[in-house]
Amino acid sequence: MNLDKMTSAELRKIQVDVDAALAERQKQDRIDAKTAAEAAAAEYGFSLDELLTVQKPAKTKAAPKYKNPENPEQTWSGRGRKPAWLADALTAGADMADLEI
Repeated sequence: MNLDKMTSAELRKIQVDVDAALAERQKQDRIDAKTAAEAAAAEYGFSLDELLTVQKPAKTKAAPKYKNPENPEQTWSGRGRKPAWLADALTAGADMADLEI
């Protein structure tokens, strides 16, 4: 097929045909991939649906290690960014050991 000798209309027709063939090929590839995945899951004794709905264990919230002496309801686990009340207390001269629970 010599594309240089084709008219614009002929090239557009080929483009439409290629787009349709590509869409059909991708549809079949998805079907084939799903079939292969189901077979692989079955080898381990699972269905594909079981594997796709596996939930990650919930992260547990870390226990608080520090509390605000002025408001004991404000606590911090020691992870992540320091809360403003802790930063203010440290700036005012408090020691971390003084704020431990």
